[in-house]
Amino acid sequence: MSQQRVPSAADGLSLKVLRLSRPSLSYQTCLPHPTPNNSLHISPKAGLSYPGDNQDDQFILSPLLTLPPSFGSAYVGETFSCTLSANNELPTSSSSRKINSINISAEMQTPSQTVPLDLIAHPSTSPAPLAPGESVQRIVRFDLKEEGRHILAVRVNFSETLMVEGNGEGGTAASGGRTRTFRKLYQFEAGSCLNVRTKVTDISKVKGTQPIHVALEAQLEHVGESAIVLESVTMSPNPPFTSTSLNSHYNLTDSPPSSSKQDRLQTLHPRDIMQVAFLLTQQTPNADGNEAMRKDIAKEKVVVLGHLNISWRSAMGDKGVLTTGLLTLRRN
Repeated sequence: MSQQRVPSAADGLSLKVLRLSRPSLSYQTCLPHPTPNNSLHISPKAGLSYPGDNQDDQFILSPLLTLPPSFGSAYVGETFSCTLSANNELPTSSSSRKINSINISAEMQTPSQTVPLDLIAHPSTSPAPLAPGESVQRIVRFDLKEEGRHILAVRVNFSETLMVEGNGEGGTAASGGRTRTFRKLYQFEAGSCLNVRTKVTDISKVKGTQPIHVALEAQLEHVGESAIVLESVTMSPNPPFTSTSLNSHYNLTDSPPSSSKQDRLQTLHPRDIMQVAFLLTQQTPNADGNEAMRKDIAKEKVVVLGHLNISWRSAMGDKGVLTTGLLTLRRN
C-alpha cells in the first residue's frame, strides 16, 4: 500500500497500516525419500517452503501456507480490512516525555465520496500513558463498491506530557504538555473481479400470451488474477415479476449443494466465461393486488425487471458479493 510521506514518527509516535488478508498456498517441489540407490541424500523437507525440524505433524497444511509477499489485489465486491497501529517510538530509557490520550480516526476517499470509517476495538481513545515500545491498534473494514483509486486517510491525535524530576523526592512530575496531531494517506486501486454482460429478450410476443415473459441471459467473465468459486447467482425480480432459474445443472442458489454430480459449485479461472439464464414472468391479474401495477407496466416503454446478485469465494475463502444495477426491458 503506497502512502504519502510525512515527518518521521511525529516526534515519538509512528503509524503503521497493515492489510489483513488470508494466507495463500505456497508452491513447493516434491523430493523423493532417501533410498539406498539415492546417493544425494537430500532430505524431503528441503522441498518445503519453510524447511525445519520443528514442523507440526498434526497440522499438515502448516508448511503449505505462506503470507502474502505484497499488498495484492483489491476487487469490487470484497471487504478491505487493515490494522492501524500507533506505536510509541520513544527509547525505553526515556523518562522526560509521556504519550497518552491516543485517538485514531479514519475515512475512505472513493472516486465518488468520502466515507467515515468505524474502528473496531473501541474505545479508540487510550487515556492511560502508552509506554515506550507499546502500541494502540484498531481494525478497519470497508466494503469496496467502486472501481478506481481509493485513499485511506488516517488521523492520529495524542497528548504529549513533559516530565521533570521531583523536588528532591525522587521520581518525576508533569511540568506541562501539548496536544499533537498528524495525518497519513494510503492509496490503492480497486478493480473488477467479474465483468457482467446481460441480454434481455421479450418472448411474450413469440408465445402470443398477454402477460410479459422475459428471457434474461447473463455472461460472467472472470477478470481477476486467481481462481474463484461461484457460490450463488440469483435474480431479485421487481414486482409484479417472478423469476425462475434456468441453471439446473449448477448449484447457483443460496441453498447448500447436494450430493448429485449435476448439482455442483462452479470454479472460474482467470479469463473463464460462464453463461446463466433466468425466465421472468409477469404475475396474473389480481395476484397480490398487482392489477394497477400491471396496467402501469402496459403503458410504459421501459420496464424495470430487477437485478442480479452474485457471490463468490476465493481459493482461501475470502467472500465477494456483487449486485448489478437495475435491469430493464424496452418495449416498442
